[in-house]
Order: sequence, then structure tokens, then C-alpha cells
Amino acid sequence: MSTQKYKTGAIRERNNENILAAAEQEFVLHGFKGTSMQAIADRAGVPKANIHYYFKNKGNLYRALLENILTTWNEVLSDINSDSDPARILSLFIRTKIRLSYTHPNASKIFAMEIIQGAPYLKDYISDAMRQWVREKTLVIQSWIDAGKIRAVDPTHLIFMIWSSTQHYADFETQVLEVTNKRQYEEDDILRIGDFLEDMILRGCGLTPPGRAAYLALVDDQAATTDSTGITEA
Repeated sequence: MSTQKYKTGAIRERNNENILAAAEQEFVLHGFKGTSMQAIADRAGVPKANIHYYFKNKGNLYRALLENILTTWNEVLSDINSDSDPARILSLFIRTKIRLSYTHPNASKIFAMEIIQGAPYLKDYISDAMRQWVREKTLVIQSWIDAGKIRAVDPTHLIFMIWSSTQHYADFETQVLEVTNKRQYEEDDILRIGDFLEDMILRGCGLTPPGRAAYLALVDDQAATTDSTGITEA
């Protein structure tokens, strides 16, 4: 690969990320119908023609954003297999999803709005890629059950439970903050929510939760790897 190709690819990736971030802000504020490509371009600080170049139209951009949200949520489980440690994997999945609800609440709200409306732009993706992803992960979870690593729970509904319980803190952020008399989530809130959900869900699966210290140690290791190489290892 030539240096020029690498630079072009890196620029394209940065532009895509910038446009998707701006689109996320606009879609959560105004919905799909109320958002214009010009407003996204203005927020991203790029010519509208650039957005059309990368995504062609608003529908493509919206679908790309939704698919990017799902990929970000689920990448923790991308490489799991029958030999993976169920407690470690489920703990990391729960705590990562909680943190994403804190750092990217708008992403969860946009996804929720799309689903509530009947998934008009995401239905094909859900029926194809997402269904296949869930099928693959449930087979792994079933292999853990068959090996006696976890209790005989329903693998599909275990995934649903983790999705719903973690996304609640983004989708119903206003309700949670009002009830708990807070202005915003703090770091300790994220850790305590993770402690609670990890304990409830993993013990329900017959597992011993690794706990907060194990999660923070893993995060520190990943941060150190990124700092030294620029690449985070799974």
C-alpha cells in the first residue's frame, strides 16, 4: 500500500467520523424528518457536497449512523467463542454498554426512536445482519451452558436483558436523573450501576461477578496498550 493511499484512507475515515458525530447531534435534536443535510454540514464544518460524496443522501447517512451505533455496542462480543470465560465476557459487555450510555447517550436515543417507529430505515439490517449476529452469540452462550459453565438460561433473552437494562440509563436519562436528584451522571454513578447490573445478571447465570477492580484493571491495560502503540488490542 502506498503512503498516499494510506493518507487518503485516514482522511476519509476522519471525515466520516466527523460527519457521523454531527449527524448524531442533529438527528437526536430534530429527528430524521426535521434534520437537513445542510444542518449536518454546518455542524460538521464541511461543505454539504462532501456529505453527499460520502453518503449520497440523508437516508444512507442515517442508516450508516444506526449501523455504526450497533457495531460500537456489540464489538465487545465480536470474538467470543466456547473457550471464552463467560463471567469476564458478560461483565465486560455489561460495563462497556453502561459506559457507552454515559459517553454516547444520543446514540441510544436515536436507536430507540428508530425502533419505536417500526425501524423503517433499519428493518433490513435487523432482519439480516443483526439477526445473524444474535444467532451466532446465542450459539456460543449455549455452548457455555452445555459445558456447565453457566446456568441453563435463555441465551437470546439474556442478550435482550443486557441490551435493555444498560440502554435504559441513556434512553430514560432525564427520568433517572430527576428521580435520583442529579444534574448528570458522574463517574461513580457509572461504576455503581455497573456493579449492580453485573451482580444481578451474572449471579442469575450462576456466575461469580469479576467485580469493579477487574474491569478497571482491564481498562487500564487497554489504555496503556493504546498509549504505547496507538492501537487497542482486544
